[in-house]
Amino acid sequence: MLLLKALPTPVSLQKFASRYPGTDVQAISDFVSLLRATSDISLALDRLLGQHGLLQGRWWILVLLFREDDLTSSPSDLAEKAGVSKATITGFLDGLEREGLVIRLPDPDDRRKYLIRLTASGLQKLDEVTPDYNRKVHAFMSVLSSHQRTELLDSLATLVSHLEVMR
Repeated sequence: MLLLKALPTPVSLQKFASRYPGTDVQAISDFVSLLRATSDISLALDRLLGQHGLLQGRWWILVLLFREDDLTSSPSDLAEKAGVSKATITGFLDGLEREGLVIRLPDPDDRRKYLIRLTASGLQKLDEVTPDYNRKVHAFMSVLSSHQRTELLDSLATLVSHLEVMR
């Protein structure tokens, strides 16, 4: 993912507006600021998880498995819940399996398939990371009041509900 570090200046935005009539300079500025903020937050999460030998993809797989009553899921369900391709989930699972954090088990309903289960080591990894994650997410989010959080989340939900205009 390309991270735009240099946000557009008013001068550069005016250059676009003069070449491309109808450019809403404020909308473009706000949009790239939103993209930049989400990129920075994602990078901060990667740094936090990296201190524990994880990146987001592998972390979310462990979390998704923990959410299951029997700590088990199919690779396709994990891919769906994580919003990644089956090829991507396979890469995550291969690495997690190498580290002993998950195991592949035969699917009792279909011999051609397998299931993924969180291991004791995987649960131990969650036990190691989650308190630090919880503390740091709390500290990060606590800079906003409850009202500010609600407004932010409502605004983001409104934007997400209109993603079709970006197609």
